[in-house]
Amino acid sequence: MNRLFAPTPPGPGTREVVEPATGDVLDHVVLSDTAAVHAAVDEAVAAQPGWAATSPMERAAVLRRTARVLEEHTDEVVEWLVRESGSVRAKARHEVASVLDELWSAAALPAQPHGELLPDPDGRHSIGRRLPLGVVGVISPWNVPLLLGMRAVAPAIALGNAVVLKPDPHTHVAGGRVLAALFEHAGLPAGVLNVVAGDARVGRALTGHPDIAMIAFTGSTDVGVEIGAVTGRALKRVSLELGGNNAIIVLDDADLDLASSAGATGSFFHQGQICMAAGRHIVLRDVAEEYLARLTARARALTTGDPWREDVALGPLIDRAQLARVDRIVRDTAAAGARLLTGGTHHGLYYRPTVLADVTADMPAFTEEIFGPVAPVIVAEDEDEAVTLANRTSYGLVAAVQTGSAERGLALARRLATGIVHVNGHTVDDNAFVPFGGRGASGNGSRHGFGQSWHEFTQWQWSTVRFAAVPSQF
Repeated sequence: MNRLFAPTPPGPGTREVVEPATGDVLDHVVLSDTAAVHAAVDEAVAAQPGWAATSPMERAAVLRRTARVLEEHTDEVVEWLVRESGSVRAKARHEVASVLDELWSAAALPAQPHGELLPDPDGRHSIGRRLPLGVVGVISPWNVPLLLGMRAVAPAIALGNAVVLKPDPHTHVAGGRVLAALFEHAGLPAGVLNVVAGDARVGRALTGHPDIAMIAFTGSTDVGVEIGAVTGRALKRVSLELGGNNAIIVLDDADLDLASSAGATGSFFHQGQICMAAGRHIVLRDVAEEYLARLTARARALTTGDPWREDVALGPLIDRAQLARVDRIVRDTAAAGARLLTGGTHHGLYYRPTVLADVTADMPAFTEEIFGPVAPVIVAEDEDEAVTLANRTSYGLVAAVQTGSAERGLALARRLATGIVHVNGHTVDDNAFVPFGGRGASGNGSRHGFGQSWHEFTQWQWSTVRFAAVPSQF
């Protein structure tokens, strides 16, 4: 089978694509400057009207063909996700499956009604139509690069927009070149999707371009605030999917074996480098020690290593800056009085799954988004204190509740200030069909998901029609 794309040779204006697990150079990327961003936007502006005028059935067909291309090249895409982003194979395959869901659901969008007949006086038809925005800028992160780019790119294209995509520099191939190649092989017209490469300067050039009608950003809260300020001044639409400091609450009637499994998954999946990661385990006192024992045993049993060459549970952190951040939070929290039950060590970029006990609300592991394989455990005296602790954060993305009573869990869930709550599940849960998004520092309330795409990536136009002109007032 032919590869999706050929390697890029090194040369002036390129940077190396490095495998975090080994430091090996996998490929090279041609970096964009401001002029390249403007050229990409110009191409998208030129291509968008023709794409919007393409029949809905043909737009849908392109999305379906893109999904089939991905199915045919799954092994190649999995390799890039594993080697470039440090994903273990199971996570990479799950990501590909989720991207397929995004493509198939986006393919269904053009066939849906795109307007409605409105009530109006006799003799006039009043119509509301949904039209494409124009050119959408998508800025995606490194942790789940293909999925978190595709969940905006696919519906935006399906609904008649053109897109300029800027993936994170850590994962330009998995989050950018792979995505563009899938659409190219599927026959998407040239210019409808353009990819630019680079750091924050490239992102600023894209965000500030006057012909970009919307920015869909997934990433850190600090960067999201900056993007929100720029788009706000320009009166652009913006979707901000930002960070999280998520709580899993364990009540005293929970099955502690299942609860500790959910807690371990929430904190350690993909090395904790997910906005939905369980950053705080809030456990009622009566079951806290038993929960800690089970969670610690699970953490100690997990293996770390090169996810491409070994069968491991955790791969490397993305880079040394992230490693230093995680280790600093663990060390500072232990120095403040928390007990380090396991972990807190690393070799290279591999950080051992870590459990911290006796964490309090003023410690760094409680107040900061860690983005690493760390499970801070906080003891609560009762449900009311558990809710207070869970809500004691500026973030509001997701929470989970473990309990033997679904009714009790639902009652508690209604008190949690998050966009998502899972009762008897873990925090890392998403799919293409739900209204996904957070509150507060976790985002601007915008929502990804099949049912929300029409609202996100189109705009209303009201028009009226009379069969014949009538006299007006003057």
